[in-house]
Amino acid sequence: MAKANAVAVTTVNSWAELLDEVYRDSWDPAISRHRSPFVYRGMSNASMDLRTSLMRIAGGKKIRDLEGHLLRNFRKYAHADSAAGHSIWNWLALAAHHGLPTRLLDWTYSPFVAMHFATADLSQYDNDAVIWCVNHGETNRRLPKKLRKELDEEGSNVFSVDLLVGVARTLQQLEKLASDPFVVYLEPPSLDDRIVNQFALFSLLSNPVLQLEDWLEAHPDVSRRIIIPARMKWELRDKLDQAGITERMLFPGLDGLSAWLTRYYMPKGHPSGSDPASAAASLVPLQQR
Repeated sequence: MAKANAVAVTTVNSWAELLDEVYRDSWDPAISRHRSPFVYRGMSNASMDLRTSLMRIAGGKKIRDLEGHLLRNFRKYAHADSAAGHSIWNWLALAAHHGLPTRLLDWTYSPFVAMHFATADLSQYDNDAVIWCVNHGETNRRLPKKLRKELDEEGSNVFSVDLLVGVARTLQQLEKLASDPFVVYLEPPSLDDRIVNQFALFSLLSNPVLQLEDWLEAHPDVSRRIIIPARMKWELRDKLDQAGITERMLFPGLDGLSAWLTRYYMPKGHPSGSDPASAAASLVPLQQR
């Protein structure tokens, strides 16, 4: 796919500027409310790309074949009651949730959750972070007609598993809905408190070989990037902690509690790449699949 103009990039220099940026264009005159059309993805290093976990492990293998092998065997060996239903979209969401490489990428409706993932990994504190902001209303305008109709009839901005299965029952059927690649935003079932607390949803590209970043570059009016300088990370981290946006809330359970306490009580001057940081850092990739 040929690239058009680059995605807009803004570097913020203060907490106030960051808040202004993540809530920019949130006013919806149709309902006279501040309801942002954007979803967010925070990444601890601005040089990280938007490759999926499936792409990262593919190597020289064909991605579609690899995806089929992974999902087939996940369904075969997972407990029969593991998925809330039997559609491929349930299984895909469940597999991604538990760390299986898939074509899905994690996003959140909450800019504060995105800020958490941009600042949670202490080993990246010498690097600038980034928050991707994607207008899912605009991505919907580029969906195939059948998918747009389904959303319009439901009065929804994103797909649920049940809504998507009404149009496409397989990954192959989804891809055949249009010759040009498109992006679907999918809300997973509430499999556990982590999905609920992170206000989470997935992006799903119809073509698993295409990187989402390339698709966004070809549609530059759909998204923007916010760069958070490395020097701002400690301030953001402290303010998010005080606001309760921590591993303890986002990863309910003893693992999240341990990660939060490890990071929270670690001295600021501690060499962040060493072992004591691993408990906090180990939970970061769960959102950055």
